[in-house]
Amino acid sequence: MKTVQRSPEPFFYPGGKTGILLLHGFTGTPSELRPMGQYFKDRGYTVHAPLLAGHGTSPEEMERTGWRDWWQSAVDAYDRMRAEPLEKLYVAGLSMGGCLSLALAAQKPVDGVIPMCAPIYIRDRRAFLARVVAPFYRYKKRSTHRDPHIEAHLCPYDRTPVRCVAELTRLIRHVKSMLADVKVPALIVQAGKDELILEKSADYIYEHISSTDKEISWYERSTHIITVDRERNELFKEIEQFILERSS
Repeated sequence: MKTVQRSPEPFFYPGGKTGILLLHGFTGTPSELRPMGQYFKDRGYTVHAPLLAGHGTSPEEMERTGWRDWWQSAVDAYDRMRAEPLEKLYVAGLSMGGCLSLALAAQKPVDGVIPMCAPIYIRDRRAFLARVVAPFYRYKKRSTHRDPHIEAHLCPYDRTPVRCVAELTRLIRHVKSMLADVKVPALIVQAGKDELILEKSADYIYEHISSTDKEISWYERSTHIITVDRERNELFKEIEQFILERSS
């Protein structure tokens, strides 16, 4: 099996006049987006995936951050892309990065948004108790490992700061409040075997954004980290087609 070079580092690939900003998920890193970044790099796009504040370092470092810090990281990355001589800019995000991509589309000029497995409804209801529990139970140990073909791309923490789970739920509430301000073309991607969020999250996003050009695409054989799962090549091609149809 081909060895995967995992790295939590951000990446920036200079390319043509169409840019794609990629945002990783909660406790994730750009490593889970690297295959997607490489796909678009090879096709001449300008691609950037930042490392969000508190991620890719240590659980202790992450514990000192909150949703506003993650949002600021997304804004800083957006500003970096806007400094490039781009004619079109699309923003795509995985999981929490999908929420951040929707927030950017609501507040900043972009040409399209691609939220992938973005959480509106979290499968584990205990997440909404995190604010109460955090002072007494600082970390939740990582208890599950994904299939080897997914795990090979991840740079995970061995434990998650419970305080940050509460911050994630705050971010979700914030994003829900601004979905009506999303008016750009949207491709909402959802895995059919998502183990972390309820699939009705995709329907909620579709119903509450104001975009007239919008669609949901289901990947029935994929799990939450869809960007490195078995249907990723089909996903990348669909996203590229979405962009090409709106960039001509």
